[in-house]
Amino acid sequence: MSNYILSCCSTADLQLSHFQARDIHFISFHYLLDGVQLDDDLGQSMPFEEFYARMAAGADTSTSQVNSDEFEAYFTPFLEAGQDILHVTLSSGISGVINSALIAKENLQKKFPERKIYIVDSLGASSGYGLLMDTLADLRDGGMDVTALRDWAEANKLNLHHWFFSTDLSFYIKGGRISKTAGMFGKLLSICPLLNMDNQGRLIPRAKVRTKHKVFKEIVSRMKEHAEGGLDYSGKCFISQSACVEDAKVVAAMVEETFPKLNGRVEINYVGTTIGSHTGPGTVALFFWGDKREA
Repeated sequence: MSNYILSCCSTADLQLSHFQARDIHFISFHYLLDGVQLDDDLGQSMPFEEFYARMAAGADTSTSQVNSDEFEAYFTPFLEAGQDILHVTLSSGISGVINSALIAKENLQKKFPERKIYIVDSLGASSGYGLLMDTLADLRDGGMDVTALRDWAEANKLNLHHWFFSTDLSFYIKGGRISKTAGMFGKLLSICPLLNMDNQGRLIPRAKVRTKHKVFKEIVSRMKEHAEGGLDYSGKCFISQSACVEDAKVVAAMVEETFPKLNGRVEINYVGTTIGSHTGPGTVALFFWGDKREA
């Protein structure tokens, strides 16, 4: 057993059983649904199907990150048990949660000067961030110590690719990320925006693809362009989706057909309630290891 714990935020969007099986700890973000605060706890408090159904019916959502006091309370039992900590946060390009974790680290380091507390900015989100955590768990299980694992995460995190598309612009319009005029024309023309995460961990629009069928092919094409080893890619591939599992299954099947050397089947997860509060239903995201994100 390692003398440190591997930890992340719930926004890594893996299934609870996956976190438990890989011995990855997590701390939950929070969200408001029609004014009621709930924990983003991987669908335990509210099933994802119910969450997205309520969004589709018009429920108001907002989110809040974990504060420094919550991080201190979460980290303390591990430190008291004599364990070091490697905590990887949601991307600083879309959340300020790393600042809360760093404040907690500074406070706790004074109380536990003999313990190592490492905080890493994933520059990732959803199940792409989850794929990073899964890989770190592999390296930990292979015997890598906490400092070497921190260094590996920092050196390799930009090789994790995140590609997203949405077939429903309603919540992008509602959240102000797309203007009402652009959204109206987008709906009329069946535009599915394709985005990815840049080297600063920000979601950047990359293309406007007309029709769902074409965006399926386009997102797989981006994987062919960037995946480690090209068509010989032999790593894992994760997908997350927000109440559009059939679309996700189509993309997964295309990926499995295109990349026959994949490490197992494509794993499909839900976009969690924190990130889903902003995307709404209709988003599919594809994650894989590849060349370094330069922009």
